[in-house]
Amino acid sequence: CSSDLDGIWHTGIVVYGQEYFFGGTDGIEACGPGGTILGQPTQIVDLGKTEIPFDVFMEFLQELSDTTYRPEKYHLFHHNCNNFTSELAQFLTGKDIPSHITSLPQEVLSTPFGAMIQPFVDAMHVQGGHSPFQ
Repeated sequence: CSSDLDGIWHTGIVVYGQEYFFGGTDGIEACGPGGTILGQPTQIVDLGKTEIPFDVFMEFLQELSDTTYRPEKYHLFHHNCNNFTSELAQFLTGKDIPSHITSLPQEVLSTPFGAMIQPFVDAMHVQGGHSPFQ
């Protein structure tokens, strides 16, 4: 049995006029909305507005940057931009990103192709750079 994937999704959160995302090179990064190297998003999901003050948000982001979302902790299947976006969305709004995005790694890994590529992905080591939040 096989299933078609609609995409391999990269996600970020736009809040306070910036898009925040997580990657394996620099950890947590920020840019103008739609300003990542991947260009404009194919889909935008409105999760609502936040009541979290900017300074509290920045403290939370710094804590994540120092601990959970350091560049060397990135893993394509188990600890990626979608995990970061999910955690940040829940902190800011109490809502999660769509489940078809958060469940994608497990969906891929449950296929014969996923099982075949997992050892290669696990063996990859991205050399972390610096985070603008360090």
